[in-house]
Parts: sequence; C-alpha cells; structure tokens
Amino acid sequence: MLTRLKVSGFKNLVDVDISFGPFTCIAGGNGVGKSNLFDAIRFLSALAEEKTFREAAMKVRDNNGTPSAIKSLFHRHGTYNDNKMTFEAEMIIPKEGIDDFGQEFEAGNTFLRYSLELGFNKNINGIGGIELLKEELAPIEQNEASNHLLFSHEKSWRDSIIIGDRKSPLISTEDARIIVHLDSSIHGAPLGKANVTLEAKVDKLQNTMISTANAAGSFPMRIAKKEMQSWKIFSLEPSALREPDKFGVPSHPGENGTNLPSTVYRIATATKNNESRVYQEIANRLKDLIDDVSNISVDRDDKRELMTLELTDRNGTKYAARDLSDGTLRFLAAATILADEQMQGLICFEEPENGIHPARIPAMIELLMDIAVDAELPVEEGNPLRQVIINTHSPAVVAQVPDDCLLFVELRETIKDKKRFKASRFSWLSDTWRAKQQPEIRPEDKGTILSFLNPVPYEDDSGMSGTRVIDREDLQEYLPFYPED
Repeated sequence: MLTRLKVSGFKNLVDVDISFGPFTCIAGGNGVGKSNLFDAIRFLSALAEEKTFREAAMKVRDNNGTPSAIKSLFHRHGTYNDNKMTFEAEMIIPKEGIDDFGQEFEAGNTFLRYSLELGFNKNINGIGGIELLKEELAPIEQNEASNHLLFSHEKSWRDSIIIGDRKSPLISTEDARIIVHLDSSIHGAPLGKANVTLEAKVDKLQNTMISTANAAGSFPMRIAKKEMQSWKIFSLEPSALREPDKFGVPSHPGENGTNLPSTVYRIATATKNNESRVYQEIANRLKDLIDDVSNISVDRDDKRELMTLELTDRNGTKYAARDLSDGTLRFLAAATILADEQMQGLICFEEPENGIHPARIPAMIELLMDIAVDAELPVEEGNPLRQVIINTHSPAVVAQVPDDCLLFVELRETIKDKKRFKASRFSWLSDTWRAKQQPEIRPEDKGTILSFLNPVPYEDDSGMSGTRVIDREDLQEYLPFYPED
C-alpha cells in the first residue's frame, strides 16, 4: 500500500508530494499530469523488477526506449531538460512473503520509506542513458506510524499490519556507493555482531539494488520488492476484455483487461465446492449496473482449448463477452478484481467510468471503493490489504467521490532555479485530512473543481457556436451541480 509519494523531475511532475488513503480519486483535465503520476508509479514498479534502467523506461507509457524517449522522462521546459529525477515512496508491505525461489519469510518491519535519485548521463554507451545516483530503503518505526497515516483509520487496523522497531537502514548510499545492510541472523553472522553488508559503486549499476533483493537482501527488502512489483495500472480496453482465453494463459488480468475469463475461472475453481457461488457473487455485483442479469459463467471448450466468459440474462439467454457493452465489461472486470483476494497491493484505474451510463456511475464508484481495504477493520481474510487510485476528468465521478478521497490536478506556472514553467499542481479540499497534513498548500473548494470540469461553450472552425443543453434555464433546477453566482 502506497501511503505517500514524492516525485520531482519526472515528466511534468515537479516537487509533487501526495499522501494516499485506501481509496483516492485524481480529477483534472486532459494533459495536466493525471496519467504522468500513474507513469511514475509504473516506472518505480518496473525498477523493482530485475530490469535495467533502459528496460524500465520502455515500460512507461508512450516510451519506445530510444535515447531521446528516455531523456523525455526527465522534466523539460522549452529547450531545457532537467538531468535528474527523484522519487520517495512510503509504503506498507505485507507481514509475510514468498520470494522467487518459493521461500517463505516474515518481514520484521512493514512500514518502509524508499528513496531513489536518477540522472541522465549523455556519455552512457555513447548515446546517453539513465544512471543511479542514490538509493535508500529505511524502516518507519511502529510507534511513528500514526504520525504518517493521517487518513481515517482504526488503531486495530494499523496494529494488524504495521510491525517492527528497527531504526537502521536496509539500503543506504555513502560516498557514491550503494550499501545493502543484510540481517545478521539470516546470513550467518553471529548475533550481536555488526550486520553483513554488500556494496556496489553507483556508476557500475545498470539497475536498482532493490531489484536484486532475492539474491541478497533482508526480508523487508525482499517483500518491498514484491510489493512494488505488484503495483497494477489498469487501462481497461473493451477489445481485450471481449477476447476468449487460450488454455494456459496467465490467470491474472493484464493491464488492458486480457485474461479475464481465465481469471474468473481460477477464482471460481479455487473455492472448493463453491464454484457456482463465486460466479453468482460476481453476477450479483453486476446487477448494480444492469438489472437483466441472472448469472455469469466461463465456458470451457476442451476441443479448441478456449475459455469464454458468458452472461446469462433472466430469460436464460446466454451472451458471450464479445456481445456485451463496453461499460458492462469494465464493470465486470472490476467486480472480478473485488472477488480476487490474490489481487493485493496498489491497483490503479485509468478513467474507469468510460462506457458507464451517468446514472450508474455511483455504482461503479461504490464498487471501486469496496475493492480497497476497509481501514476500520483489521487486515485479515475478507479484508485484504488493497488500495485503489483512479483518475478521471468526469464531473459525474467527482460529484460522487467522498471529499476526503478527492485530489485535484491542474497545470500551474511555477518558478524554480530562476526558471519559469508550467507543472502539475495537486491540491485537495479544505477541511480534509490532507489539508491538515500540508497546510502550506492552498486547498480547492468543490465548487471550483466542478466549475473547472464542466464543459465550455463550443465554437467550431467556421466560427459557428451553439447553446449547450446544460445552459438551458428550464433545466437548471434538475442539474446535479452548476456554478454559483
């Protein structure tokens, strides 16, 4: 669970500092930085894998891995490019984990702060590339957790997931060397002696040290790696959601919605003697969107080795996924994620309201909020440690989101190092926990946000303009919101 993220120098994110709760909605217009924040999360996740900096950069949206594209990850304005980007992520990790070799272990510390500083070096391979300048991973002590987690939660929830009082770092940077501090009890050093350490010169590294955690690292470091790798950013595409699955494909949804039939089938068959109950639970949730649903199922074609997701209506008529609407498929994918307790950690959705009728958007928001952990109850079976972040430019979504869960982003003129440019500015509503945490940032009021997101009068290239339906005086009293005088 990502509780705080600081980013600077990545695309148009400069001096960004955001705290997150179990559910967060980021609202703003096009091109203001909503997706860039998701890209920063995706980049950090890729860097936690055993990938080079170049390979991690290629996983970022619209990046083909060329030197010019890699350099474009760094903030630029006009002809000037920053040559440094920094990240700091505070995260809660699971108490227990399994490494890539199947070894089970306990974290010891579950609240961590990960810091990373990367630079662009034009001399790498003669064409330029990313170099590691600084990397740190440090525990946040259990008795300090309440000072960092200001969103509404019960102490029983906090105590169920946050453990550990270690003070010393897990990864540190000293004199251009990255040092991994290994647990002495794990790596054979006598107890009471100084921990074993491994180190490497920063200019020799082609990937992060946290990505090597399975080979050498403490248990919290290994689980932190797995946690960051698990971060998902979904941009659900109806064309992918409609596809049947071949036998043997991964049984977890891809970022665009692939593998939905195999995912539903795995969830259902993993529940002994309750396969039909799982299908019915997903179908019952889908009824919040469309009334004419009786059940869903997965049709296995053993001859063709295909699995197809099917919906049955109240008259007994079956419809394959290819026959369902875009909004139905997106809602069905979210309902599947809710039913999948293997899906844990951070889950991001790009504009999940696409294809959903405005009257049904509250049902979609409620579904997404139900995916997130309930911070009023201990983390346990039935309440997995999951977090949801969505972005949107829909005023219908903004109107439904609880005030504490809403972030607003827009481009604002900024001056830094005597340079003037526009960068993403994130803000929140007054009288919310974020406003109390960072009082130096001016909060937005909800009326301003709704006014900003409302459509504007149109005028086409010929100069012709028109009156919008939303402007009709006889409809004003029926609108869910409208700008005040």
